[in-house]
Amino acid sequence: MASSLWPNNAEAAVSFTIDNLGEAQEINSGTWPSQKPIGQHSSVIEALPRMLKILDESAVKATFFFETWSLGVYPTVGRDIINRGHELAWHGYQHETWSKLSPQEEQAIFDKSLADAKKLEINYAGFRPPGGLINDTTYDCLHKHGIRYISPAAERAAITRDIVILPFHWKTTDAYFYMNGFSGLRKFYGAQEDAFDPKVLKESFLQQLEDAVASNAYISFLFHPILQTSEEKFLAMREVVELVAKDARIWCAPCTEVADWIIQHPESFPTDPSWIKASW
Repeated sequence: MASSLWPNNAEAAVSFTIDNLGEAQEINSGTWPSQKPIGQHSSVIEALPRMLKILDESAVKATFFFETWSLGVYPTVGRDIINRGHELAWHGYQHETWSKLSPQEEQAIFDKSLADAKKLEINYAGFRPPGGLINDTTYDCLHKHGIRYISPAAERAAITRDIVILPFHWKTTDAYFYMNGFSGLRKFYGAQEDAFDPKVLKESFLQQLEDAVASNAYISFLFHPILQTSEEKFLAMREVVELVAKDARIWCAPCTEVADWIIQHPESFPTDPSWIKASW
């Protein structure tokens, strides 16, 4: 390769990202039983430790996009993630669907979330909007609170209005393959409506990795603790992590490190990330 966008002439940049902590989304949507205690979610107690072990065994540092409410409920989890060398980034207060918020609601959630995070000694560099989309007013909030990058649904890394865009694609999320609620999105992309086998996730992720290498692109792989419900799913994640970690062509780094690199080389990146408007 004559020229690369990435450090050490890497042929692609990859971030592993983990979304959602505990019951925040279920409480926000009203599906969490009122009589059920909080702070004991099985995805936090059972799945997350196994995911951390998979990352640790390959020495991969990831970005964890967690809700601020959840970090107050599970404070030791956030501290453990930071102590392991991972990045802790923001995913709303209780997983609010971001594009549906009014400017006033958006500002209030920013203010409360970042104030609560400060009390927990957490400083966010990045934000992944629940639902994948942002609003035009989001940029002012990002600048006000010193957040350098966002990770929305889009096609390519970019710098827009002085904010780094580190996108995810729906097809690089485990939810696209595993969640019944994503049947409409799968149909939109011309795939089967039924959920896929974990082997299909692995094959698709690795093919998309090859596509990223071919175009010297950035790609974000997204996993959810709540969706790791079988040995086959843990194996699929493990195999993808191991293969990326061993691939000398790849620069694998947390989102904040990729964002810092892009900030230092703005001339190499477009201003249009090519937003993905599809939603589940």
